[in-house]
Amino acid sequence: MKARPRTKFRKLDGILLLDKPRGPSSNQALQRARHLFRAEKGGHTGSLDPLATGLLPLCFGEATKIAGGLLGARKAYDTVARLGQVTDTDDADGEVLRERPVPQLDIATIDAALQRLTGRILQRPPIYSALKRGGEPLYAKARRGEEVEVEPREVDVHGFSLLSAADLVDVAEGEAPGNILRLRVECGSGTYVRSLVRDLGEALGCGAHVAVLRRLWVDPFRNPRMWTFAELEALAERGERSLEACLLPLEAGMDAWPRVEVDAAGAARLAHGQGAEGVAGAAGEVAIFGPEGRVLGLGTADGGGGVRPRRMFSWACAQPGAGQSPPRR
Repeated sequence: MKARPRTKFRKLDGILLLDKPRGPSSNQALQRARHLFRAEKGGHTGSLDPLATGLLPLCFGEATKIAGGLLGARKAYDTVARLGQVTDTDDADGEVLRERPVPQLDIATIDAALQRLTGRILQRPPIYSALKRGGEPLYAKARRGEEVEVEPREVDVHGFSLLSAADLVDVAEGEAPGNILRLRVECGSGTYVRSLVRDLGEALGCGAHVAVLRRLWVDPFRNPRMWTFAELEALAERGERSLEACLLPLEAGMDAWPRVEVDAAGAARLAHGQGAEGVAGAAGEVAIFGPEGRVLGLGTADGGGGVRPRRMFSWACAQPGAGQSPPRR
């Protein structure tokens, strides 16, 4: 059997809004996309479970420098909860630990349980999760049969609402209920939808697990044009220029940081690791834009008009005037 040719990687910068399929891990999806684009460097902005589908922003090249800032972004999901079964992973990929009868439920009871799981809440992450202890993911310990204790932590659930309970409560006479709830979740960083569904099942007295999970959006990509692997592979057949047209520029991902603008002299100073003056804005981490409207990197503003570079992009040194040493102050 003839070996596949090795991928010849290249420098490539941009953000891909991938529609992750069910099955691969986030890292497996990243590596598949990275080879397709032949990108030297890549990273993803927060894991999706193998069972989950939907938006997975991938960062190539210089965009990996902002991936950490996108990790804490607000997110939204649609999920299907199956009542009456508890699994070890809190989703359909796990082993069923116990089954319990589903009581007769109405919309008011379900809504009340959802409301108790909304807001700033304490949540216990699943034991099968990518959280690390002692430098090792918890799922690795769980798979070896080790006892794993997970401490509850505070998370923000901005919305947890019922899309449909038709399979459960709108059942024709003589038919068995489907024991399914269709839900929407809007949450902050670190929130596990699997844990929300597990806790909802306990609140309803029957247990539950995630049967289907799809991520709809991640800030700042609220109405994303997502690309499936089938679409990307079809574009690759037409040539790399067609494929690269799917990438967003780094500017599309910079809404997580307040924007400050510098002139050509300020850009030159920042490119040399020095501070610049004359910027407006409060103290804190900021996105620095140059005189031509292109983002130059991330910096720290002092609130008094000064900004210092923290993580500049490679093209910042190519700005007009950046090749000359700026005057010292």
